[in-house]
Amino acid sequence: MDKIKGFYEGTEYRSPQRKIGFLSKLLPTLTFYIRAISIVYKASSAAKRGNYDSVDWHNSSAATVEALEKTGCHFEVTGIEHIQGIDRPIIFIGNHMSTLETFVLPSLIMPQSRDLDYVIKRSLVEYPIFGNIVKARHPVVVDRVNPRDDLKVVMEEGAKHLEQGRNLIIFPQHTRTVDFDPKKFNSIGVKLAQRTGALVIPVALLTWAWSAGKVIKDFGPIIPSRTIHFAFGEAMEITGKGQEQQQRIVDFIQSHLKRWRTED
Repeated sequence: MDKIKGFYEGTEYRSPQRKIGFLSKLLPTLTFYIRAISIVYKASSAAKRGNYDSVDWHNSSAATVEALEKTGCHFEVTGIEHIQGIDRPIIFIGNHMSTLETFVLPSLIMPQSRDLDYVIKRSLVEYPIFGNIVKARHPVVVDRVNPRDDLKVVMEEGAKHLEQGRNLIIFPQHTRTVDFDPKKFNSIGVKLAQRTGALVIPVALLTWAWSAGKVIKDFGPIIPSRTIHFAFGEAMEITGKGQEQQQRIVDFIQSHLKRWRTED
């Protein structure tokens, strides 16, 4: 993959000051989704034609960041230095809070590292319009019905992606939730890293500015007053059965969520 030019420089990113339009201030949810629908529709059309590559995916992701910022949302991203200069495949393991991280993470990671794939639930592949984009990125697809079957798929298909020199993003929680429960945060990502020799980077995120919808979970209100946080931790080698590294990932996420909520 050719080097992708990102929308930020350095090891941290904080949203620049923007002049927010009157309509965006008054109706942030409406104005964001108008922009988002345009981004997704263009990307889906390109993907359906077989003309949607890694650069296009990054650009769609970066456009989503900009669309959120134009409604008044503010990003704070730290730990980017932990992604830089790594010449081995990485498994990014993080908590899963909203639709936002699915859209945004490619633009934060890809300029610093390799090509990127997700481990995702099957329903995303079957989405109208958006499903075309997902399928074009060749994800590892799990059903989220039988954990044993999901583990087998991730171990086999995830290993193939890593062997091809690609990175993976895994959200070990069963579903998206604002409240982080370590008991529901499985070790599937650590197990895959143990088997393949990939490095693991923990990702803590607070993305409740894109809240869950009451009717359709993916399309909830946009709340610009809630700061959007991402933090990347140090890369880890998996040793033994990976229990120590799994606990370090959980501690990393919990400590950041506690601090961010206190600050905000």
